[in-house]
Amino acid sequence: MASSSRCMFHLSVLLLLALAIVATTSSLSPHYYDKVCPEALPTIKRIVKAAVARERRMGASILRLHFHDCFVNGCDASILLDSTPTIDSEKNSRANANSARGFEVIDQIKSEVDRICGRPVVSCADILAVAARDSVVLLGGPTWEVHLGRRDSTTASRTTADADIPSPFMDLGAQIENYRRKGLDQRDLVALSGGHTLGFAQCRVFRNRVHNEANIDPGFASKLRQTCPVSGSDSNLSPLSPKPASFDVDYFKNLMKRKGLLHSDQALFNGGSTDGLVRTYGSNPRAFWADFARSMVKMGNITPLTGNEGQIRLDCKRVN
Repeated sequence: MASSSRCMFHLSVLLLLALAIVATTSSLSPHYYDKVCPEALPTIKRIVKAAVARERRMGASILRLHFHDCFVNGCDASILLDSTPTIDSEKNSRANANSARGFEVIDQIKSEVDRICGRPVVSCADILAVAARDSVVLLGGPTWEVHLGRRDSTTASRTTADADIPSPFMDLGAQIENYRRKGLDQRDLVALSGGHTLGFAQCRVFRNRVHNEANIDPGFASKLRQTCPVSGSDSNLSPLSPKPASFDVDYFKNLMKRKGLLHSDQALFNGGSTDGLVRTYGSNPRAFWADFARSMVKMGNITPLTGNEGQIRLDCKRVN
C-alpha cells in the first residue's frame, strides 16, 4: 500500500512538471518582440557575431551561461546578478567561480538593445536565451525558435546553484535525477550534454578522471596528465571535444572511444541506459541537431518569470 502511494506521488510530481512546461510554453512566444521592438533580435545576433568573431570560445561560454541560468530556479537571468548585502551571487558558486565568462558580452547586448528599442523592454533572461541560440548557429550548429517573454529575477541563490547545476563528477544516475527534477528526460540529458562539443574545462574538474579512473583511453589520459598534473595547474584548460569551436558529433564519437574529458561525460557511455543515444548521435548528426534544438527549447522553458513577475532590469548585473 505504501509503495503504491509513493508511486502515485511520483506520478503526480511528474504530471505537475509536465503541466508547468506546457503552461510556460503557452505564455512565451517566439514573436514577443515583433511589435514591441522588431530590431531586438537582429541586434543581439549582431553583437554575438562580433564577439564570436573576436574569440570563438565565447560562443561556448554564452551557451554555458544560459544553461547554468536555467538550472537555478529557472531561466531568469539570476546568474548575471552581482553580490550585494542581500544577494549571494551565483557567480560565486562552485560551478561558476573563476569559470563562468561572457558577462561583458551580455552587458554590451543589453546596453545596445535598450538603445535601439528606445527603452528597456528586452529582459536579460531573453537576451541570454537568444544569445545562446545565436552562438550555436555561428559555430555551425542548428537553429531553433526561442520562446520569448521571460522577465528577470530580483534575487539569486549561490546555495541553489551549488545544489542544482549538474556537477562534472556526477555518475549517470545522479545526472538523470538532476535533469528529472527540472522536467527533463534522458534524451534531454544526452542531447544537452552534447553542448560539450564546444568549449574547454579546467584541470581541477578532470584531474581525478585522468589520474585515477579506469574507463579512459590510456593514451588520452597520458596526454592530459601533461596539462593536468597531480597537483597545481588547476586552471589549465583542455578542450571538451577535438574541435572545441565547431558544433559537431565528435564529442559523442570520443565517448565511444573512452575519451570523455569529464567523469559526467563518460558516464553517458559506460554500459548504462544512455549508451544507445550516444551511439545514435555519434553516427547521425541530423538526429543530434534535431534533439539538441528540441531540448534547448524545453530547457529554456523551465519556470521563467512572466507577466507581472520579476522585472525588466535596467542593468543585467543588478536589481532595479
